[in-house]
Amino acid sequence: MNGAHFHLIVNHFPIILPVIGILVMLAGLLFKSEPVQKTAFFLFVLGSVATFAAMASGEGAEEVVEKIAEISEDFIHRHEEAAETFAILNYILGVVSLAGLWAGFTKKSFFKAIAIAAVCLAVVTMYFAQKTGTTGGEIRHTEIRSVSAGNAPVKTNETENEDND
Repeated sequence: MNGAHFHLIVNHFPIILPVIGILVMLAGLLFKSEPVQKTAFFLFVLGSVATFAAMASGEGAEEVVEKIAEISEDFIHRHEEAAETFAILNYILGVVSLAGLWAGFTKKSFFKAIAIAAVCLAVVTMYFAQKTGTTGGEIRHTEIRSVSAGNAPVKTNETENEDND
């Protein structure tokens, strides 16, 4: 397994875990269930920890991908920039969630306020997660690149033949 393969394995967890955490937190708030809200906090913390693995494996993935002829350094750079912003927000979400777990287990009166703040932060974080995931996908998947940004998919012989039909 090379660096790119490992990065592809771990990079989905920092995105998926907070999405599940948002759904669990909303259910916990709706049903006024502290155990469910604590579960959501735990999912946010796991997502934050998984971010460390994704960020640590990014350099190894970059070394592998840079050797592929049709890969543009611009796509790698855009993904790296998006990932750094997302990582910072996901780390903050993890810290807020640890505070929420502490508040829940020590029965602090502001537990619900932290839960609401965490779910709001998680929603904002997911915006940047989407940007990070998309820019990462654009590195190898020409079909998802934005045509308006001048990144039209590369034509192959098959697509050229289809255009001539």
